[in-house]
Amino acid sequence: MTEVLFYHLQNMTVENVLPPLLEKSLERGWRVVVQSTSPERADALDAHLWTYRDDSFLPHATWRVNDVAEQPIVLAIEADNPNGANVRFLVDSAALPEDAGGYERMVLLFNGDDPDALAMARSTWTDCKARGFEVTYWQADERGRWQRRN
Repeated sequence: MTEVLFYHLQNMTVENVLPPLLEKSLERGWRVVVQSTSPERADALDAHLWTYRDDSFLPHATWRVNDVAEQPIVLAIEADNPNGANVRFLVDSAALPEDAGGYERMVLLFNGDDPDALAMARSTWTDCKARGFEVTYWQADERGRWQRRN
């Protein structure tokens, strides 16, 4: 069954939250697609993942490279699965793909300070529940550690 994790970002950015979650995904041996909503945003995330920390390296590429199927992390804007990923991250209000049930895990990062993003997350939550997915909601505590909320 597909597990869908909703990460409620408040006073934090995708750029701060995404890299550690990607690192954990790779540690677990997962292949990942990160779906954003525009080529410009995917390019900005691509640049950020190369430079976000001096002592870390996240092997990744955009959907444009010739060996996209070989990449452990692919930054994409379409709903396809170019590297056979079992985990898909949705950022910037990217829509849940039709084949969401084909993934082990979907991770939706949404800006809780943006009313449109909040409304989209609520709608996606309802859709995921209707599809029978296991859904969980995560929020950072005062120290920035993610806590599962009910």
